[in-house]
Amino acid sequence: MPTDPIARFRSWFAAARRARLELPEAMTLATADRRGRPAARMVLLKHADAAGFVFYTNAQSRKGRELRETARAALVFYWHPLGRQVRVEGRVREVDAAEADAYWATRPRESQLAALASTQSRPVDSRATLVARWRALARRYRGATVPRPPHWTGFRVAAETIEFWTQRPFRMHDREVFTRTPRGWKVARLQP
Repeated sequence: MPTDPIARFRSWFAAARRARLELPEAMTLATADRRGRPAARMVLLKHADAAGFVFYTNAQSRKGRELRETARAALVFYWHPLGRQVRVEGRVREVDAAEADAYWATRPRESQLAALASTQSRPVDSRATLVARWRALARRYRGATVPRPPHWTGFRVAAETIEFWTQRPFRMHDREVFTRTPRGWKVARLQP
């Protein structure tokens, strides 16, 4: 069995891209608050390597607050047409400002403006109010660089466990789980 789950993940992710799946980078992010109340939502993977799985969001949103409070998260990738799923669990830390700035610079200008306009996860009286804020910011920054708000940042999930699931007939699915140890990754096969 291969002993590098990050290499396997990257291989599976590349296969999902080659298969032209819509949004192969979409992943479920699960968090919990201090009292253990869970929440899950979809986010987009922006980078994966040995250090972890990176996504970006408003740190003042519910997910951002929960990530800062508990410093733990779980991710799930599901590529139905390929019959594959990857689950990741681990500790979370914010990326540094330079990494967040570098990614911010690659975002479409309209998305940068949206991140400035939205106080994510907070109530708004109407969609028209949000659109008006976006338009006002578009006028304000016409011809200028859109600054990254300090609360908009990236989070890295440093994997402690990574499970690879492959669909098989009769629900006899293959499951392999990699667990990080001080000496590297330990792998075990799980029953479906």
